[in-house]
Amino acid sequence: MTSPHVTAQLTDKIKEKALLLGFDAVGVCPATLGDAVKEHLITFLQNGYYGDMDWLSTRVEQRSQPTLLWSEARSIVVVGLSYTPEHLPFIPHTSSSLGTVEASLPPDYGYISVYARNRDYHAFLKGKLKHLAQCVVHLGHQYGLTPNVKVFVDTAPVAEKPLAAQAGLGWQGKHTNLVSRQHGSWLFLGALYTTLELNASTPAQSRCGRCTRCLNVCPTQAFPAPYQLDARRCIAYLTIEHKGSIPETLRPLIGTRIYGCDDCLAVCPWNRFAKASQHTPFHPREELTAPHLATLSQFDDSTFRSFFSGSPIKRIGHVRFLRNVLIAIGNTGTPHLLPSVTARLNDPHPLIAEAAAWAYQRLKCASIE
Repeated sequence: MTSPHVTAQLTDKIKEKALLLGFDAVGVCPATLGDAVKEHLITFLQNGYYGDMDWLSTRVEQRSQPTLLWSEARSIVVVGLSYTPEHLPFIPHTSSSLGTVEASLPPDYGYISVYARNRDYHAFLKGKLKHLAQCVVHLGHQYGLTPNVKVFVDTAPVAEKPLAAQAGLGWQGKHTNLVSRQHGSWLFLGALYTTLELNASTPAQSRCGRCTRCLNVCPTQAFPAPYQLDARRCIAYLTIEHKGSIPETLRPLIGTRIYGCDDCLAVCPWNRFAKASQHTPFHPREELTAPHLATLSQFDDSTFRSFFSGSPIKRIGHVRFLRNVLIAIGNTGTPHLLPSVTARLNDPHPLIAEAAAWAYQRLKCASIE
């Protein structure tokens, strides 16, 4: 049994080391979650809100209880990296009181979510987390302990957001994402499971109050109620996770978003306290901030892979990406993009050809009006 004094010292040193390694937020919680997390997940699944994400319906027990994923775990160190943009993403009717907002895009340019405008965060965050894991083992040895550690960055059944809330990094807002007093809605999360008994941080308390901006701003009304998300209506899900044809009723609401959506994040008032990220891999590439839809529609598989090398966008593949681009073109209302659509009407992949046909009809109607 480690003395309380040693436990306190070791906990403080681990937190200090995490900040020295460049993490923007760090906290500790026990390797346990309350029954509410499991109940919330089960309700989410029973309502069918998970759509195509079948992986959420498997290993429910492990996702809800950390020790069922790794029985030796006693504490979890939760870390966060800020990817706060210099300017809040443009949203129609966004209040200027929320901070400096980026200029609106011309109608024939595509919108890419802030988190995907440069390198894939997984490798960058996991590299730092592995370094922290080595430090935890080394610090443990200094106190005569032999800790084991495991690190997770969105690669296992880990409930990162509930763990982050329990570790004091923030709280889950009404849009179900984590909100931080210091970093707003812009934190990438990672978890380090360890056999060490560490002192727990004070859990974060919700500070959403009566605010419902995140719920009201959603173009597709993907929130049936506060703290509930129907992924099947979420633009981020539809443009990233969904593998098939996007429902026609939702297509006009997607606008020119071709990968993800930031509306519910960007409108949160807590963003006014967030400072722009200092992590270079998260600074936007110019060509991903305002890509021209006509150019993107011409990409073959090889060009797509080359252009998005190192980007999270690469993982959805060429076919789904073109589906998104063609739907966005159909929503521009600009008939001069018709040639880009016509070139894809006979595409050998049915998902692309179908999206092109829909976009063609939309632009033809726009040209008549």
